[in-house]
Amino acid sequence: MSAHASAFSGAATPGHHDLPDVSGLVVGVLGGTGPQGKGLGYRLGLAGHQVVIGSRSAERAQAAATELGIRGMRGADNAGAARESDIVIVAVPWEGHGDLLESLRAELVGKIVVDCVNPLGFDKQGAYAIRPQEGSAAQQAALLLPDSRVTAAFHHLSAVLLMDPETERIDTDVMVLGDDREATGIVQALAGRIPGMRGIYAGRLRNAHQVESLVANLISVNRRYKAHAGLRITDV
Repeated sequence: MSAHASAFSGAATPGHHDLPDVSGLVVGVLGGTGPQGKGLGYRLGLAGHQVVIGSRSAERAQAAATELGIRGMRGADNAGAARESDIVIVAVPWEGHGDLLESLRAELVGKIVVDCVNPLGFDKQGAYAIRPQEGSAAQQAALLLPDSRVTAAFHHLSAVLLMDPETERIDTDVMVLGDDREATGIVQALAGRIPGMRGIYAGRLRNAHQVESLVANLISVNRRYKAHAGLRITDV
């Protein structure tokens, strides 16, 4: 835990314009060698965060961190990334989501966990949403991690844009869900560290399925229009 964990204290229900300073938080990314996780690690590293790239293989994680070439970034196995970080982003494939989180329950005690996993299937007609037994990936995470502060965010970001060094700003909103309003405020602030992004509170974890499922629609939009579409919330 870093010395900057004091950012977790303060108002329990921060508004959009009253978010905590999260600049000193160490961010771990489980599944950080995949496109989404690697891209998020890259952007948060550029924003000045210490980032720990996690993977099943510590060597593979360190290779990814070295490739990204950002000062303060390092690699570790997923358990090490969980232990060494203040806030942990879960960016693993849906198929391995439950088993991984169950295995890291001890390492994630007390941590803010940001689940950005989208349960999707693919067939000849394209992407479609899967409804987990628990209701959503985020709700599965909350059940498996009863001693963690589980939130859901970063679902609708293009991995291509995240990894493109010529894209300086990613103009999109990040819908943040969770039952712990202090934790959602911290995640909103974290999203706002990436130029062009805003973190928007979007409700409790029970509504995470709709947010996760929308990715199937965005995949259809992007394929049809050859784009990297995100979301903007108007009038906020």
